[in-house]
Amino acid sequence: MDKSNSGFSEAGLRKIRDVLTRHVDSGKIPGVVALIGRGEQTHVEAIGTMRHDGGAPMSRDTIFRMASTSKPVTMAASMALLDDCRLRLDDPVDQWLPELADRQVLKRIDGPIDDTEPARRPITVRDLLTSTFGLGIDLTAVGSPIFNAIFANGVFSQGAVPLPEQDEWMRRLGTLPLMRQPGEHWQYHLSHDVLGVLVSRVTGRPFETFLRERVLDPLGMKDTAFHVPADKIDRLPPSYAPDPQTGEFTVWDEAKTGQYSAPPAFQAGGGGLVSTVDDYHAYFRMLLDHGMHGTERILSRPAHLPRRLRAPRPVRLGRRNRHLGLRRPGERDHRHPAHAGRTDDCGSGAAHPRLLDHGLPGGRRLTRGPGRQRRMTPASSAYSPSTTTLTAAAANTFAACSMLPRRWRGVESEMAVAPLGRPP
Repeated sequence: MDKSNSGFSEAGLRKIRDVLTRHVDSGKIPGVVALIGRGEQTHVEAIGTMRHDGGAPMSRDTIFRMASTSKPVTMAASMALLDDCRLRLDDPVDQWLPELADRQVLKRIDGPIDDTEPARRPITVRDLLTSTFGLGIDLTAVGSPIFNAIFANGVFSQGAVPLPEQDEWMRRLGTLPLMRQPGEHWQYHLSHDVLGVLVSRVTGRPFETFLRERVLDPLGMKDTAFHVPADKIDRLPPSYAPDPQTGEFTVWDEAKTGQYSAPPAFQAGGGGLVSTVDDYHAYFRMLLDHGMHGTERILSRPAHLPRRLRAPRPVRLGRRNRHLGLRRPGERDHRHPAHAGRTDDCGSGAAHPRLLDHGLPGGRRLTRGPGRQRRMTPASSAYSPSTTTLTAAAANTFAACSMLPRRWRGVESEMAVAPLGRPP
């Protein structure tokens, strides 16, 4: 395919523009901003307007509610603490999150919330990083007492009701029994919100302050935050939801008077950020560059096993299997001076996304030290959806879409990773 001097194919860009335009012309979204990157080159398409009734056109610096696409960015704060050895993967979180100590677990996920048994072990940092601490948005439990209690207790961070400050949020979360035993089952969303609280308590600072210091500011992500200041609020579109009867889109969250117009009481790591295509691109470029931004290291370098060595029995998520290639906990990263003489599971070798044992047949894993042949050593089987998101989402192409219907009691994020799907 012919490419222009900028590294892009004119025919390919025209196809992308046509697909995006058809989505806007369908009336389901008023506008879209898409960024495509190839190496250091970027191409941006801004099509349509910020409102269904017209208004300002979409532009490259339009700010979008990220919803769950916040997760890859906010996870980086936890991984930075692993790099610093302020967290270790198998540390129980009780000392920082006493609300999660001495947990009770439902005997049946669809049973009464008072029909419980003691947790078999404490919740660990690893459980939070892998979304296996025992609570989450579990679609196998829709309509069950515990699923309803998560919403009734006001701990779901993507709803229409503002959340309380983090200590009260943790108190409410701590009143709920776990749905699953710690480390037993992957469940969506809530662990990322808990990780934000964990980072705040370990550092003694607001979650956003640490995230900005270690990730956002070094990457130049000046428009990424948990709210939009007044001098930028005109760049934030309203958020829409379809009327369940007519299907007509109505405003669910306005910009100037909405949830993101002021700093929130709770900085939700699971879905509270706003951002722009250029900011988000800067983050994924850092991942593609193995944790580096220019000459500055933001996160430790990931080590991916070759495809042929990946485990044959990954956890299944939806219709696709995701895999991670991981260094074993306790194995030093001999390429990094921070690991000289150390064999623990913190430091630059432990974070991003080398977080977990990766199970192979017979409970064994492949590892390789410097100058050694690959060898088999005992291992447990584990999986990290959150860190997989960091790796898998590092495709250097995405689209930020405005006004998509939200799945959970409101409206979906206005930012979605491309492709957008089949246009109308």
